[in-house]
Amino acid sequence: MKIVSQNEELLTDTRSRVPQSSSTTIMSSCNKLIRFEDISAAAFKIQCGVQKTPCMYSRLSKQYGMDIYLKKEFLQYTGSVKERGVLYLLTSLPQDQQRKGVIVASDSNFSMAVAYHASELRIPVFVIMSTSTSPVRVKMCREYGAMVISYGTTAKDSQIHARRLAQENGYLYLEEEDSAVYLSGLGTVGLEVYEQVPKLDAVIFPAGGHCGLLAGSAATLKYLNPRISVIGVESESFPVLQQSLKAGHPAEDQACNNHHFYGDVSGVCFGSNSLQLTGKLVDKVVAVREEDILISMLRLLEYERATVDAEGAIGLAALVAGKLPELKGKRVAVVICSGNLELHLLQKCIARALTLDNTVCRFSLVISDCPGDMSKLLEILAREEARVLDIKQERTFVTSELFTVEVICTVETRDKIHTAQLRNALLERYPTTTWTQR
Repeated sequence: MKIVSQNEELLTDTRSRVPQSSSTTIMSSCNKLIRFEDISAAAFKIQCGVQKTPCMYSRLSKQYGMDIYLKKEFLQYTGSVKERGVLYLLTSLPQDQQRKGVIVASDSNFSMAVAYHASELRIPVFVIMSTSTSPVRVKMCREYGAMVISYGTTAKDSQIHARRLAQENGYLYLEEEDSAVYLSGLGTVGLEVYEQVPKLDAVIFPAGGHCGLLAGSAATLKYLNPRISVIGVESESFPVLQQSLKAGHPAEDQACNNHHFYGDVSGVCFGSNSLQLTGKLVDKVVAVREEDILISMLRLLEYERATVDAEGAIGLAALVAGKLPELKGKRVAVVICSGNLELHLLQKCIARALTLDNTVCRFSLVISDCPGDMSKLLEILAREEARVLDIKQERTFVTSELFTVEVICTVETRDKIHTAQLRNALLERYPTTTWTQR
């Protein structure tokens, strides 16, 4: 059973009930999918259950030549914007179904939001996870109050088991879809951004497989002010939204080799409702590289002290990569929607981002294996104010002269300019210096 079947009345054409004005012209062809009244009702109903997150002016504004406001949805209790849609979904269930309970089968942000809010509403909630699920995710769902059951070695095994339990016990099987109720809850983000930042020119959202936030918020923003540009950002590795818009229907599943990094944006879960809303209301969808996402994560950590995952950083990545030059000098809001990044993955991401940003670099050179030569190298590094992170000496596998040593050094610099200065200083003294390419 899918929750979308219980809300079909919201998908009927209600154009006659929406006030016709210049601000609703763009919405007219999409009223059969979602109404502004639905989003307003959702905002009223969930206001006590989710955070009204800040939308703050960012110090990154000067760096990228525009007024950037960050909507910090990662500050929700479970670290994800999905709480908005989930809470409205759960509160919209009939009371008899709330008594019976709900069941989900994944390790996504959606499942964690269901686990938390169902527990808060005293709805029995079961989460089926595969045995390969991260222990951290399992622990979090249990702490939120869900009954977590490990079953199967793949996500598909868990889903089949969850459906069987739902059928046998009367639970409602929930999966992230694009019902009008769920989209209305997510659309409340657009409502808050519009209230918090006056005279907006554009709002940037994550896209990819899960484009419900983009679609629902676009419905809100275009109703309130059709002149606001709504932009979606997805990964170049799997541009499923652009492919789906081009084909006119949801694209087939694409394999994602880096699911743990991309998280929820890597899936192909949106349906025809989200796709139609996106096609009619979203002004632009751009794709960014993995490198741009990593740099975006680094910038948010440096300037905002915000630890976010790929889904949370992908919107800012479009600005980092220079994909939206038309926004120079404009007032732009970026939705930072998720912060559920596991610690071991955070360490890898930051280490890679620092090398991409040229603030951590490695070089090798050959010096004489005599007293004092290593001291001279260290003096140059000290004079150039480079911080030595690691230094190794290789004597056995050196192909140069007998009494020489290869030095492999990893250093930290301030920025790209500082790195270039250090490189020139080393090449002047050691012409054979080799820099490790990223």
